Amino acid sequence: MTTEAATVPAAARARAAELRGVVDHHARQYHVLDAPEITDAEYDRLFRELLELETRYPGLQTPDSPTQRVGGAPLESFTKVRHRTPMLSLNNAFSAEEVRDFVRRVERGTDGAVDSYVCELKIDGLAMSLTYSDGEYVRAATRGNGVEGEDVTANVRTIRSVPMKLRSPDGPLPRVFEVRGEVYLPKAAFAALNARLEEAGKPTYANPRNAAAGAVRQLDPTVTAKRGLQTFMYHLDPPGTARTQDEVLSALDTAGFRVNPHRRVTHSLEEILAFLDEWGERRHDLDYETDGVVIKVAALGQQAELGTISRSPRWAIAYKFPPEEKETVVLDIPVFVGRTGAVTPVAMLEPVFVAGSTVRRCTLHNEDEVARKDVRIGDTVVLHKAGDVIPEIVRVIPEKRPRRTKRWAPPQHCPACNSELVREPGEAVRRCLNPLCPAQRVERLLHFASRGAMNIEGLGPAVIEQLVEHGFVTEAADLFGVTKEQLLTLEGFADRSAEKLVQSIEQRKRVPLPRLITALGMRHVGDHTAEVLAQHFGTLDALAAATSEELLAVEGIGEVVARDVAAWLQSDEGREVLANLRRAGVEAEHTERASGPLSGQTWVLTGTLDSMTRPEAEDRIRALGGNPGSSVSRKTHTVVAGASPGSKLEKARRLGVRVLEEDAFLAALEELEKQR
Repeated sequence: MTTEAATVPAAARARAAELRGVVDHHARQYHVLDAPEITDAEYDRLFRELLELETRYPGLQTPDSPTQRVGGAPLESFTKVRHRTPMLSLNNAFSAEEVRDFVRRVERGTDGAVDSYVCELKIDGLAMSLTYSDGEYVRAATRGNGVEGEDVTANVRTIRSVPMKLRSPDGPLPRVFEVRGEVYLPKAAFAALNARLEEAGKPTYANPRNAAAGAVRQLDPTVTAKRGLQTFMYHLDPPGTARTQDEVLSALDTAGFRVNPHRRVTHSLEEILAFLDEWGERRHDLDYETDGVVIKVAALGQQAELGTISRSPRWAIAYKFPPEEKETVVLDIPVFVGRTGAVTPVAMLEPVFVAGSTVRRCTLHNEDEVARKDVRIGDTVVLHKAGDVIPEIVRVIPEKRPRRTKRWAPPQHCPACNSELVREPGEAVRRCLNPLCPAQRVERLLHFASRGAMNIEGLGPAVIEQLVEHGFVTEAADLFGVTKEQLLTLEGFADRSAEKLVQSIEQRKRVPLPRLITALGMRHVGDHTAEVLAQHFGTLDALAAATSEELLAVEGIGEVVARDVAAWLQSDEGREVLANLRRAGVEAEHTERASGPLSGQTWVLTGTLDSMTRPEAEDRIRALGGNPGSSVSRKTHTVVAGASPGSKLEKARRLGVRVLEEDAFLAALEELEKQR
């Protein structure tokens, strides 16, 4: 006992100890077992009493106290830590036949001695390693490159389902061990987080996994504490007295870790496939994302006997669920006009619930795609969500096609302005070439104000459509002259909301150069190309004066992009847009050209990285002076290949471009960062 603790009254010490036990118990009931025994108000009262005692008598505060989960001082950076043993990645199976092949390989490797397998839901989260010593939480680390990860101890401490001190298990756990599992964001917490970000005008997360990774890697633990992260743990190293994977899970559960209850010990291929079929249907009922099932040889001794190959174990495989498919009917195929005049056919559908949400429409991309699939109004079609996110028509069911249906023909005139639609040679789409087309005007303004461009909070489709309809706005520069009085004439505005939008518009008169370039809406220029152009030219004036030859000389800019960007910048319309923005007071912040050991080099990422998100990897490349490219060419310096790489890897090999796997990429980054 410290001197400070010794001066605390005995009654206060006893009450604090009692409260720590009671609060820990009820936190476990709520966050681990999903079986609360008291109301939130009662829990809060007990927590506040403990907090008040520790505030009054600082000597009572212990590192494992429930009050220490609320966060701490912001971190300056994350340090590297080495895992006890490498955190392996799993090979994937995408069909029942590939699962059969896995079982056959395992049985050959063990002379048919495998008695059972454990099937566990594959959580779509962030892999995490937790270290405990003498029953107490010591450290948390991300997977990183599998050998080394980032120390995120302070942040993971804020996750309520991570025990600070272990309960007594049935069998003794090792004195020092790592427990591994997934940190994830429940669907409800993910939706709430994105709603808050959207309301604040900030970029939202594409999926719960990215959101969980972003929360864990916050430099401020108090931010992590507010995100509502959860955990499922599944691995113990060393395993102590456990002899099978199921015993490992039971030991973790008994010790106080949160373990997924939806698991099954199976004794045959048929039982494995039955589990896969069951959860392929039931997965959307869960409050978290799961994208498959991990199948493991149950006996730990046989796992050791089978060993590993490369960075993957021979004794486990991850089966990925196929996209869920549903039938629905095509009610209509209208076309929508985009900001560049391109018209896109869209299938309006009988509402159908697929992969967790109701789908009423989906893009058909272009007229060639409609013709290839022969989609017609009245057709019954098979729908799925690509990546469980984007609705897509897989195929038509010809035998359910009504009689006398006609092939869909693309319209010849713009639905918004009745101008003739033109399909230029080499193009996959028809375009409305009328620069005054009202549909294009609205879409251009929406793009200009969007989060990825100028990020003008509160300026959504309904507001822009009314501004155009009332004649208050015809082009981007007009937005900066919108008055409170004008807004008050529109539907949905009161005094406060009108004033707030005017302030929001005023605040976006000065933005980073890449954002302004993106907002201009030039063809082929998204946020990545805008970043490349901003880094190279530094100012909007320098970019505006660039010729197509000067643009083509920029690393990462191809012939088509250079031609179209130059054409826009040198057109009367483009020059007028820039001049009007300047007159409206819009300025771009100067972009310093990054310098460093990667200056002049383009690095292209393909596949999924385990240690960081793609934007984080691109930021590290830029910080070293490099250019994160989006396509592979002979000018590409290096291609970084993560898990499940695409065609970029094949092209790199064909062109003789250097290829690095993730661990080599991380090692190269760390070495280069030391040189700066």
